[in-house]
Amino acid sequence: MTRTHIPPRTELVRRASELVPTLRSHAVWSEENRRLHEESIEAMTDAGIFRMRIPARYGGYEVDGRTLVDVLTQLGQGDGSASWNASVWSMSGWLACLFPDEVQDEVFSTPGVRVCGVLSPTALAVPGNDGFVVNGRWRFMSGALHSHWQVIIAMGPAPDGGQWPIMALVPMRDLEIVDDWYTAGLKGTGSVTTVAEDVFVPAERVIPMVAVLQEQYASKLNADTSVYRLPMMATGCTSFIGTAVGLAKAARSTFLERLPDRKITYTDYASQREAPLTHLQVAEATFKIDEAEFHAHRLAHLMDAKGANGEPWTLEERVGARAALGRVFHLAKEATGILKTASGGTSIYTGAPIQRIERDVQTLNLHALMHPDTNFELYGRVLCGLGPNTMYV
Repeated sequence: MTRTHIPPRTELVRRASELVPTLRSHAVWSEENRRLHEESIEAMTDAGIFRMRIPARYGGYEVDGRTLVDVLTQLGQGDGSASWNASVWSMSGWLACLFPDEVQDEVFSTPGVRVCGVLSPTALAVPGNDGFVVNGRWRFMSGALHSHWQVIIAMGPAPDGGQWPIMALVPMRDLEIVDDWYTAGLKGTGSVTTVAEDVFVPAERVIPMVAVLQEQYASKLNADTSVYRLPMMATGCTSFIGTAVGLAKAARSTFLERLPDRKITYTDYASQREAPLTHLQVAEATFKIDEAEFHAHRLAHLMDAKGANGEPWTLEERVGARAALGRVFHLAKEATGILKTASGGTSIYTGAPIQRIERDVQTLNLHALMHPDTNFELYGRVLCGLGPNTMYV
């Protein structure tokens, strides 16, 4: 195990910003091939992007929430798929840090290790031989094509004789990949389906999902580290929120790049920049982007403050984290929609980045755990004095 120098936030954000041209140059290839370009993976690896949530004893950076948001925002300005996969690897790597320390020794022994995962319990785990035999499949497995391990959720036996979800770590070599990622947006994420057929998982690589949701984590060495004693769902919200902000900023920058040389067809405007309508559109979109970034930073600040002082999370704060994520996604979609509408007919060509950005933002807004309407309803429900109607808080 190696303890490494942890770069400050400004350094990591600078590294991420320098990746934008590379990610942007490969975005079309990644979309066409439905996976990230190897040069994009290598560039993010060299910049330390995949170390952000790995413990320092394994050479990781243990970055706080604000750093994670700002880094992923930068990546999103280059390629939404690259930013999304980086967020998935960061979050799933964080989940691996909740397991017993000897399990972490195994997972993080691989240099540059990448862990993918989803929270859907679409498999069955049957006890046997000091472990579990797992059968099932998981869709929307972002980053699976470039991952070494997967966090899986399966239904297993509960102490009361019923069933409950369990979380486990499985090497990718034990899983089958079904190449079914043919979608309208985030095509470059390669979010394929993975399948387990009679996969044996040792007991030490399994923890009850109920314990995870109650912050009863199995790692002893990470217990006093602020990054690893936070709620899973709030951590996930902070991990994914930056991609949407980055995409919205990318929509604005690509719009402004095209602006000086664009006419408004069938009008006397020689440049779209001269039209009052354009001024209103750019101003409104910019305010929505600023508001999205405000909510992202406010959530990150709450995460970092509570992690530092060990203060418990209230129910309202927990569901508020999901609401903040939904709000950021919604504002990013609105801002991007305004700029796409203002971009005219030529923006439908595949060579125009804004059409890809809009599809990526739309796809983010359809994610089951992040859908704005679902998260707003959950937040309002709790504000009205009712209990949450989900365990994922």
